[in-house]
Amino acid sequence: MTDSPAARAAQLAHLRRRKLVKGDPVPLPLTMASIFNLPGDPAGFSQYGRFDNPTWDAAEEMLGHLEDATAIAFPSGMAAISAIFFGLLKTGDRVLLPSDGYYTPRVLAERFLKPMGIAFDLRPTTTYLDGGFDGYRMVFVETPSNPGLDICDIAAVSAAAHAVGAIVVADNTTMTPYGQLPLDLGADLVVAADTKAPNGHSDVLFGHVTSRDAAAIAAIKDWRKLSGAIPGPFEAWLLHRGLETLEIRFDRMCSSAEIIAPRLRDHPKVGALRFPGLPDDPSHNLASSQMQRFGFLIAMTLGSQAEADAFVNGCSLIQPATSFGGVHTSAERRARWGDAVAPGFVRLAVGCEPTEELWAAIETSLDAL
Repeated sequence: MTDSPAARAAQLAHLRRRKLVKGDPVPLPLTMASIFNLPGDPAGFSQYGRFDNPTWDAAEEMLGHLEDATAIAFPSGMAAISAIFFGLLKTGDRVLLPSDGYYTPRVLAERFLKPMGIAFDLRPTTTYLDGGFDGYRMVFVETPSNPGLDICDIAAVSAAAHAVGAIVVADNTTMTPYGQLPLDLGADLVVAADTKAPNGHSDVLFGHVTSRDAAAIAAIKDWRKLSGAIPGPFEAWLLHRGLETLEIRFDRMCSSAEIIAPRLRDHPKVGALRFPGLPDDPSHNLASSQMQRFGFLIAMTLGSQAEADAFVNGCSLIQPATSFGGVHTSAERRARWGDAVAPGFVRLAVGCEPTEELWAAIETSLDAL
């Protein structure tokens, strides 16, 4: 498969066409079934709704196409991460997690992995290479980190981890396959919450794991089948529909973020600001080398909690909400969830609104503070 994002996008819309026979519907049908017609030998056929579903298959085909790997669908991003942990780790293993990434994997590790005898350590994303990876079974990276947007060198981490026998898992939720391809940089597995930009319409929870390692894929698929952590066919159908327009939405969101970020940086009400696309951002050079786009998330710090809330709630084109990646621009004050950020820290997720109209609404809300 070509590395060109445009070529991947063009092919994506025609994956289903390759299997169509005359008279078949062009759009993907929704298969709502827990049982299938199964006389005789069941091998090679859909058997039971916990094992597989034609609608999952189509969504997985799209995800795998984008990452040039095998994809396994899950009912949420955390279900995908859980499958990585419980499908690949055993008592006595040790995991390295980012201290500044999405907080739920850390909570999961503390509450459930630790009592099972699976130890974990935390390390900041920017210093992930410091201290090496001796003794770790799994090295889990999230880059850019959520919500601070720090970046680590995936290729360097992968090389160092592999040298001591560790596997590398990359959470690519913030970037999607159009913005970054961790498997091409050396990661063994990718996890992502497709709830975000891949679906894009804020109406479904979904996640996936991708890998080119057949043994890892088999173990994770077994975990899904035996645990019952399966996606619903309607959710898979919605994701399939969202993926068809991901490339154009992601392009709009990233392009708008690249225009809006420097304007935010220069606004007198904005203190600190992080966006990998800014030439003076600490992560810019690394981001330029390992990412196809700089993403649509902007991390900005206002003067106080009150200012942050007033900005988010007072902007006519910002939806106050957790999560990100929808067609609408959204934002939230992340300290309310316990993230180690300043009280006035805001994660701004740029959506698909016309850029200048969006900036005018943002500027108006900032000017009113």
